[in-house]
Amino acid sequence: MKRNVKWTLTAAVLGAMGWMVYNSMARVERQCEVCIEFNGQRRCARGAGATEQEARQGAQTAACGVLANGMDETIRCQGARPVSASCSTN
Repeated sequence: MKRNVKWTLTAAVLGAMGWMVYNSMARVERQCEVCIEFNGQRRCARGAGATEQEARQGAQTAACGVLANGMDETIRCQGARPVSASCSTN
């Protein structure tokens, strides 16, 4: 393979990788702290995301990761209403 073709292919691959990394990084606009009570325990966690809903969901998922055991409990915990939630803009 010619040297110019190798450089062109390398540049194209690196450019594609850079584009994928840039587009996969969500812009954090909101941060939330959510407190959940589940199975007699309480846990607060923080989450961040492009929207408030995304940030709350991330925080609740983090809190439920500690409180729930198994898939059934995880699903129930993620559907539970938070005891408290507060969000802020970056």
